[in-house]
Amino acid sequence: MIKVENLRKEFKKTIKEPGLKGSIKSLFHPNTEQIIAVKDISFEVPKGEVLGFIGPNGAGKSTVIKMLTGILTPTSGICTIDGRNPRENRKSYVKEIGVVFGQRTQLWWDLPLRETYGVLKEIYEVPEDKFKKRMAFLNEVLDLESFITSPVRTLSLGQRMRADIAASLLHSPKVLFLDEPTIGLDVVVKDNIRNAIEYINKHEQTTVILTTHDLSDIELLSKRIVMIDKGTNVFDGTITDLKSKYGQIRELNFDTSVRDVSSLLAYKEHFKFSDEDLSVEQDGSFVKVRFNSSVAPVSDMLSYTLDKIKVNDISVKDADIEEIIRRLYKQGV
Repeated sequence: MIKVENLRKEFKKTIKEPGLKGSIKSLFHPNTEQIIAVKDISFEVPKGEVLGFIGPNGAGKSTVIKMLTGILTPTSGICTIDGRNPRENRKSYVKEIGVVFGQRTQLWWDLPLRETYGVLKEIYEVPEDKFKKRMAFLNEVLDLESFITSPVRTLSLGQRMRADIAASLLHSPKVLFLDEPTIGLDVVVKDNIRNAIEYINKHEQTTVILTTHDLSDIELLSKRIVMIDKGTNVFDGTITDLKSKYGQIRELNFDTSVRDVSSLLAYKEHFKFSDEDLSVEQDGSFVKVRFNSSVAPVSDMLSYTLDKIKVNDISVKDADIEEIIRRLYKQGV
């Protein structure tokens, strides 16, 4: 469905010297610098997949999404969606995709939501019978009925996000781009939106590219991740692969009556941990130890802990995806 091959985007940035003299100089003799925002990125997304597309701020995610949606033209490389080039035949192409930007809206601010959908129906040239069936479906999945007659400006953030997702799905697109769809939402609304995305993907085989900093969205909706940093691919695989390859971090939790465990448990010195490979937090009787199991196996950590200190309860957890990705960003893999 989506094919990206050696995609590259370069920008020219004007370097201005300070002061009025610098402004005049940059006007007549601009000093420019070439910025490479995306460096030869490649990946493919089959029909019906939900892809988690992630990376730190400034990694190039938005630039890639803008090229895939046809907003930007690549400097070089190929990107096609359902065999089409996003920059060619724009009118027919946009009817095949839906786009939701979490911090922007495609809705008309002062129009009642129902009228907004009526305008979009005309823009996308959706026949009346299909429009009615589609609205009934979106009402059921996204629960729009309670606010569909309200002006968009009166909607809460959660309501507006559901309304925006419905707007992007009104014309039954084959591909849905979601950029931070749950940003700023409370837990209940997040769950509702995740369930709606999951339902639409399952029942309509809509291909979804999900860009988010909320890694709960990734774990619940995606099986595969493409991670980029500084404009290049750093990981492409399943969440299981990611945990298997980079998930050496484990979490040891125990309950003890000792008020300060640091005086008895010299993990760092005993196992030769670096600062990045070990963290110890104590809150009252509860102690949380995050450690790199490739430096010290779980069995050795358990034996050492139980030998040095009396504990009431103890457990070991695998690292969650957020911890793994945080370490990848920090290390610049």
